[in-house]
Amino acid sequence: MTERLPSIYFARHGETAWSLSGQHTGLTDLPLTEQGAQNAARLRERLRGITFTKVFTSPLQRAVETCEQAGFGSVAEVDRDLLEWNYGAYEGRRTVDIHKERPEWQLFIDGCPGGESPADVGARADRVLARVRAIHGDVLLFSSGHFLRTLAVRWLGLDPSAGKYFELSTASLSILGFEHDLSDPVIRLWNETALVGK
Repeated sequence: MTERLPSIYFARHGETAWSLSGQHTGLTDLPLTEQGAQNAARLRERLRGITFTKVFTSPLQRAVETCEQAGFGSVAEVDRDLLEWNYGAYEGRRTVDIHKERPEWQLFIDGCPGGESPADVGARADRVLARVRAIHGDVLLFSSGHFLRTLAVRWLGLDPSAGKYFELSTASLSILGFEHDLSDPVIRLWNETALVGK
């Protein structure tokens, strides 16, 4: 019998006022809405019975609160590399409004003036992946949407720009793993929201 290969589970934080309005929320430290907290708490049901060797969370309160609501607040370690994309001048702005000034702008290709480039975020994702690959056992991460999309494509060895193809809902659960061995990274589950609502 072959040894079970480890998995990286990750949850996007629950709904905030700005995720609801479509505003880019990078380093602005917003709490969850009441609905966001309820959806985050439903993650507890999905993760019940799974043993994690390590749990990490972004320091932003929306991720920390999601982690707590899911039942892992007492064991989670803060990892600053799990912070959301720094949107610089586009912080708090909606894509539709940015497109009025820059119709061709795409976050995963152009990055943000005064903020991070896709390569910057990809480098942070690579550091996270290097750390979790060194852990023997399953790992659980709590972070934000654009960072986690970048993390997933870097797991697959793709350019950070490929993150534009992967939608990620609030309070969703995804799993990265391997197919045959540690040289075959795959996405085992993506954007599961069936048990947590949208």
